[in-house]
Amino acid sequence: MSTRTLSGTLGVGSIVFMVVAAAAPLTVIAGTVPLGLAAGNGAAFPTTFALCMGVLLLFAVGFCAMSRHVPNAGAFYSYVQRGLGRAPGLGAAFLALVTYTAVQLAVFGYIGAVIDGLVQHWGGPALPWWVWSLVVLAVVGVLGYRHIELSGRVLGVLLVAEVAIVIVFDVVVAATGGGGTGQLSTAFLQPSQVVSGSLGIAIMFAIASFIGFEATAVFRDEARDPERTIPRATYTALLLIGVFYTLSSWAVVSAWGDAAAVEAAGADPGNMIITTITTVLGPIGGDVAQVLLMTSLFAAILSFHNVLARYWFALGNARSVFAACGRSHAKHGSPHVASLTQSGIALFFIVVFALAGMDPVAQVFAWMAGTATLGVLALMALTCTAVLVFFRSTRADTRAWHTLVAPALGLVGLLACLALTVANFPTLIGGSPALAAAIGAVLVLAFAVGALWSRRPATETIPAGGVA
Repeated sequence: MSTRTLSGTLGVGSIVFMVVAAAAPLTVIAGTVPLGLAAGNGAAFPTTFALCMGVLLLFAVGFCAMSRHVPNAGAFYSYVQRGLGRAPGLGAAFLALVTYTAVQLAVFGYIGAVIDGLVQHWGGPALPWWVWSLVVLAVVGVLGYRHIELSGRVLGVLLVAEVAIVIVFDVVVAATGGGGTGQLSTAFLQPSQVVSGSLGIAIMFAIASFIGFEATAVFRDEARDPERTIPRATYTALLLIGVFYTLSSWAVVSAWGDAAAVEAAGADPGNMIITTITTVLGPIGGDVAQVLLMTSLFAAILSFHNVLARYWFALGNARSVFAACGRSHAKHGSPHVASLTQSGIALFFIVVFALAGMDPVAQVFAWMAGTATLGVLALMALTCTAVLVFFRSTRADTRAWHTLVAPALGLVGLLACLALTVANFPTLIGGSPALAAAIGAVLVLAFAVGALWSRRPATETIPAGGVA
């Protein structure tokens, strides 16, 4: 028999594994860092990660302060609804569904290309990218259907493996004085270098790398002690991701030298990291890194699937979508209907992309990742606003730093990042201004549809322990 509550005893570690895996650390080092070096602020790009982490820490202060006053698992949706009302809340929910689906589809495209390349490298047949994406979808669907603890264990193993090889690389570079260059990079410490090139594009690429850390709140119902676990997991995940990105990108620059790193990133961004790891750790290290890049992408897809399933579950419980999505499995305590719903949506779009003959990296990954970046920044700005309004109107918490200063500063930083992303959006998606405008219109439409949908009369009131 199905119920409408989720079960689990996730601790800080399990939730951190879940959301850090969504950020796909190795994928960021392999994909984003070369782009930031080549098109952003050059050898000082590592500092950009630290700057973005600072902005997001300010966001996290208000986010965590409000978490104890939002006893629901809807994350952005629940926060915005509690602070700004039902219409903006449901608008945020629909925007979140589009945003997280976009990032998941982006990774489906990327992993299909990566697996195909690995199979051919090992002497296997050349198959269309979407064949491998569908295989991954099937595995993710099974894991998402079952209890969250199983996904947590899988993600934990995969995350430790991908982070371990990069840390080994970092240590070797630091210990050998640049992995052979004889000098560690200091560009990240020089203000003139940090603001050189295109800082706006650098910030845009860096902020996109943090997508996923904010999803801690969607696991509230499955957390062991949500009022303590969620804030601790949020801060821990953000700090781990930010420090890892900053140090590892610095190690990449140091392994080449400042000028050579920028040149290598511009010449061959797709293979730069594998080449760098192979040079520093040897051919075996390079082969292992290629395999772990694949598992990193798989971990990201699984993590975002779990996040999306819980959004569908929250909306189903609130009767904002099909009520069946709000049912949980009697045995696994999982949002099984919501999980199947998300699997079906992903299947539909993969088939559409395949029939359209879209390139898995240049089109599927670039377009969908760009969409997700814009959507997440808008959602975080909305959430910051909701935090400020909620605490000003309720006085539920009167700590100035937690409820006013930090959220306000975070909002200013997020709006600045959003403005930079909008200005450079065609660059981010690798397409035309017309395509950028079309993607932006889809996001605006998603929010508008959700806001209009909220005007339907509520058919049932969800108790405080549910998801309203």
